Amino acid sequence: MHEARVLVVDDSAAMRALFSDILDQTRDVSVVGTAASAAEARDQIAALKPNVITLDVEMPGMNGIEFLEEIMTSRPMPVVMLSGLTQSGTAMSLKAYELGAVECFPKPLKATPDQFAKTVGKLGKIVLAAANSNLRSIPRSAARAHAPEAPGFAWNGHVVALSASMGGIDALTEILAHWPANCPPTVVCLQAETALAEAFIARLESELKCSVKAIRDGAQLAQGTVHVSVDPARHVLVEAGQPACLRLVERDPINGARPSADLLFGTLARAGTPAAGVVLTGMGEDGAKGLKLLKDAGAETIVQDPATAMVSEAPAAAIAAGAGKAVHPLDAIGAAVLSACSQA
Repeated sequence: MHEARVLVVDDSAAMRALFSDILDQTRDVSVVGTAASAAEARDQIAALKPNVITLDVEMPGMNGIEFLEEIMTSRPMPVVMLSGLTQSGTAMSLKAYELGAVECFPKPLKATPDQFAKTVGKLGKIVLAAANSNLRSIPRSAARAHAPEAPGFAWNGHVVALSASMGGIDALTEILAHWPANCPPTVVCLQAETALAEAFIARLESELKCSVKAIRDGAQLAQGTVHVSVDPARHVLVEAGQPACLRLVERDPINGARPSADLLFGTLARAGTPAAGVVLTGMGEDGAKGLKLLKDAGAETIVQDPATAMVSEAPAAAIAAGAGKAVHPLDAIGAAVLSACSQA
């Protein structure tokens, strides 16, 4: 893992100073410069050669989304977008993912100094992961447009569980583009802020043939529905039954993750429900142990090829744990999961 050399781009001098101070306190992260506008940032990129940029969405002149598109077209590099979690902010964040942003991080606009420091402290790890991330080769919007439909899908009774964190919205968008109206019951453990996850669900609901819903306590795992976690304060569990159902529980984070993919996969394995489990792009090791439990219980388990993951840490950990029966590039996972859940 190499050092993150960060250029902080924000029109607020106070924000530039705060972000810079906190990022400089993170191991293997150094702020090489700051800029107040896209014009200043162009000069700084040429002179300082950063390997990651934090970019504010709302700036005078060329805004962050417009500048992101310019960067990804002319000189692609990892970009972490900073935005408030308003309705317009979440819409901008989804657009940023489509254009190639590695991650979108919420600005703690109304936080106390201590809360601000705690929240932005997470940004250091994100920026370091971004500096070491795999930039994708094609826009996912183009990939979605060419995603083949599953012809005559006949469900074999398997439930699908997918886990993702950093880079997950991008990966899930591509995978779920394959899902037919009668898709297998699907639960997604996604590490994301509530407002962003809800905006993502709304977009999928409008684009996919199946139903996409935020996970609710007691929701039944039924064919034709994708359930996505939206609450970073509660874990998601699978409770055995006919059909199995989802439960939300308040509990401390497990190995730093909440909701925990390890807990989701583990309870699915204990429920004895036929399943296919998938670990996708993300930071840390969450999902590796749980996916191994699923594999040992006889489930189909798939890991995203780290070379195609935006952030390879989670898939690499799952492979090291011997959790995946198969390792697939991102563009092959949707078809592989549906095949594991099909009677054909």
